Amino acid sequence: MTFSLAGRCERTGAVGAVIASASMAVAARCVAVRAGVGAVCSQSTTDPRLREALLEAMAGGLAASDALAAVVGHTADVAYRQLAAVDAAGGSASYTGDLALGEAADIRAAGAAAAGNLLADRGVPAAMLAIFTERAGDSLGDRLIAAVAAGLAAGGEVTPVRSAGIVIAGSEPWPVTDLRVDWHDDPVGQLARLWRMWHPQAESYIRRALRPSEMASC
Repeated sequence: MTFSLAGRCERTGAVGAVIASASMAVAARCVAVRAGVGAVCSQSTTDPRLREALLEAMAGGLAASDALAAVVGHTADVAYRQLAAVDAAGGSASYTGDLALGEAADIRAAGAAAAGNLLADRGVPAAMLAIFTERAGDSLGDRLIAAVAAGLAAGGEVTPVRSAGIVIAGSEPWPVTDLRVDWHDDPVGQLARLWRMWHPQAESYIRRALRPSEMASC
C-alpha cells in the first residue's frame, strides 16, 4: 500500500527518499538513508530489517544493484517484498517480488529508483521518476516532494493515502531532513508544507551542531 522513490542529487551528492501510503507512519518503517552510502526503501508486506541490510551492503562497497541482488538472494520470504535503492555514486536498483501486494511496479534510472504496490495505476512509479529526473536543477528535497506529488496525481494507491515522509542525508553523519506525516487526510500536501517550512532552516541546524560559536554570535 505504498509508493516511493529513492534518489541522489548529482550536484551535491546528497541522498534521500520519499514515500506515501495508506498505512499509518509509513516512513518510520520503510525508508532509510546514510550519508556517503545511499538511500533505500523497503515496502510491500514490509520488513524494516531490509533497509539496514541494503545500507550495510552498500557501506561495504557494493553498488546498489549488487547490494540489492545480495539481499534478495539471502532473504527468506523475499517474494513478498519490494525494494528500491540508490548508492552514493548514483547507481540504482529496484525489485518487486512475485507476491508483492496488488498492482505493483518498479522503475529505475541513473540516480533514482521508484516503486509502488497496491497501485491504482502501474504508471505511478514512472510518473515519479519522470518528474524527479526533469527537475534535476532543483534541490533534492524539492525533487522528492515533486515526485511523491506526481505519484499521487498519477493515481496513487487503490485506497486513500494517509501517511507520508521524506528523509535526506548530505555530508553530515546524520539525516539533515527527516519529516513525517503519520496520519492525515492529505499527508502529501502536509508533507510539502512541512518541507517548505523546514528547508530554509535546515542549514542553521547543521551550524548549531558543527559550529555552535557561530550561532552564539548571530
